[in-house]
Amino acid sequence: MASMFILMCFFISLAFVSYVHYASRQRRKGDRGDGHGKAVRLPPGSMGWPYIGETLQLYSQDPNVFFASKQKRYGEIFKTHLLGCPCVMLASPEAARFVLVTRAHLFKPTYPRSKERMIGPWALFFHQGDYHLRLRRLVQGPLGPDALRALVPDVEAAVRSTLASWDGNVVSTFHTMKRLSFDVGVVTIFGGRLDERRKAELRQNYAVVEKGYNSFPNSFPGTLYHKAIQARRRLHGVLNDIMRERRARGEPGSDLLGCLMQSRAPGDDGDVALLTDEQVADNVIGVLFAAQDTTASVLTWIVKYLHHNPKLLEAVRAEQAAIRDANDGGARPLTWAQTRSMVLTHRVILESFRMASIISFTFREAVADVEYKGFLIPKGWKVMPLFRNIHHNPNYFQDPQKFYPSRFKVPPRPNTFMAFGNGVHACPGNELAKLEILVLIHHLVTGYRWEIVGSSDEVEYSPFPVPKHGLLAKLWRDNSVSVHTDGCQNGDNDDNGVVIV
Repeated sequence: MASMFILMCFFISLAFVSYVHYASRQRRKGDRGDGHGKAVRLPPGSMGWPYIGETLQLYSQDPNVFFASKQKRYGEIFKTHLLGCPCVMLASPEAARFVLVTRAHLFKPTYPRSKERMIGPWALFFHQGDYHLRLRRLVQGPLGPDALRALVPDVEAAVRSTLASWDGNVVSTFHTMKRLSFDVGVVTIFGGRLDERRKAELRQNYAVVEKGYNSFPNSFPGTLYHKAIQARRRLHGVLNDIMRERRARGEPGSDLLGCLMQSRAPGDDGDVALLTDEQVADNVIGVLFAAQDTTASVLTWIVKYLHHNPKLLEAVRAEQAAIRDANDGGARPLTWAQTRSMVLTHRVILESFRMASIISFTFREAVADVEYKGFLIPKGWKVMPLFRNIHHNPNYFQDPQKFYPSRFKVPPRPNTFMAFGNGVHACPGNELAKLEILVLIHHLVTGYRWEIVGSSDEVEYSPFPVPKHGLLAKLWRDNSVSVHTDGCQNGDNDDNGVVIV
């Protein structure tokens, strides 16, 4: 008993000493000058407990409530301490532009080390400078309009397969959309040249990596994190085998993988490979990661928003029905030009991104002491532009809690809509994501009807916002229209009844 009391006293004393040391460091940082005798202070805010900070408060409540309450109390720039890191939060368009565009060189992309290890340290979004610029140019080719134009049939085939597997079943919309996004990502990376065995290996191992991505980074055997690291190694091995097979055939390909494999840079002894196989593998895994959860999440929200707005759904259905009719009732495939003509549907997508704010914030780290509006952002501190706070600010979007796609008839004010980020690190795959969503909506509203099962008002964050249980929904063919799939025409009897589930 005495030893337990002594141990408790020791830990209390250690916590007190740590707090005094921590508070002293914060005071010294807050008293720095700007070089001209003028004091530059830290932003207002609360840092919480030493080391723990306010992480427990963030994870014990809706993160929207956490950040909104901070902004209401302290203003559009405030400090906090999360996940072991001191942070400065920025909730204004001007501040977001400052960090992501005008002074982007002062703020490097940053992720927790455990997450970098999971995806791969050479992935595009962990870097800045020359390596990032060269790699971004490489990636933009296979993700540009010319490449996407040729990809439309593959995306449409993936969408048809997804909806056919859902037909008549109650499923988690989010998990169904994740499978679709994975299939589209695989087609984009491997150009439809991947055999089913390799595809199954990628899917199986990636699923394990994904489960461990947000787990506590404990490498003890049997933990989710340890299993994910093992699966990550297997993924690397599968990708190495695919690259080796392509080289043996002398056909690297013109898809994203082939583009990365063939990248060259001038050297002293002639052109040399710009990327090693390890760098190629890290970026392939990074693209799979970026292409899946965010797109799947917004697709889930679109299903919910359209279901809850019947008049809007009918307007979207009318727009898409006109395109279907132009394609002989769906007998002919969609074209790139037709996806560009879906004006109302595109506004629905933009409003869904704004309302759901899939990417609530982004991580940066100050590489030097930076002054912004009289406040000090110390070197090494995390800096987080809060996209969600900006997207839901009534000063920029009137009645922000209302789903109202027509607001995008007029372009939003600069730097107030950042669904795909901003600056040199804006998402290079945003047009691919839009293409996938447009094709899915086209076939969903012209060929099917659906009902949401159970409550859909609760939201889970893992880490992207998703309706509770992934939005359970039942889908069935709309027999009031003729739909062509794989050359087979369905019945056209008039049956608009509601299925009770």
